[in-house]
Amino acid sequence: MAHDPMSPDAAAIARGVLRLFGDLGLAGVTEMTLANGRRADVAAIGANGEIVITEIKSSVADFRSDAKWPEYRPFCDRFFFAVSHAFPKELIPDEAGLIVADGFGGAVLRDCAPSPLAAARRKAVTLRFARLAASRVNRLDAAISGP
Repeated sequence: MAHDPMSPDAAAIARGVLRLFGDLGLAGVTEMTLANGRRADVAAIGANGEIVITEIKSSVADFRSDAKWPEYRPFCDRFFFAVSHAFPKELIPDEAGLIVADGFGGAVLRDCAPSPLAAARRKAVTLRFARLAASRVNRLDAAISGP
């Protein structure tokens, strides 16, 4: 399935979220497809197995046109929106966490209440995450190594 690449603004926010997550002890990947077919903008996993999904909104129009975000919740322990500094934060639903980020880093402005995954779902998401990360490392290694 083809997909639209992230806009430059969304890519900068994703970079900042990944840097923030690294500082918080979470390892993240971008654009991870979930079992329901939705694609998480950033998915991350902590040392304790906690799964965090972040949906990036680079504009108000992007946010208002997206009603699918509740479909990410069954696949993570915590769910965040990540936006730029200029985004009107009052638009973000209270039940979601809120991260403000740019290309250099980010900050959690509002945490969200964890909703622990069932063991079978956690295992499935963790395996999907691991396979995606490993395939990307292998592609990168092949590109660097050459023929």
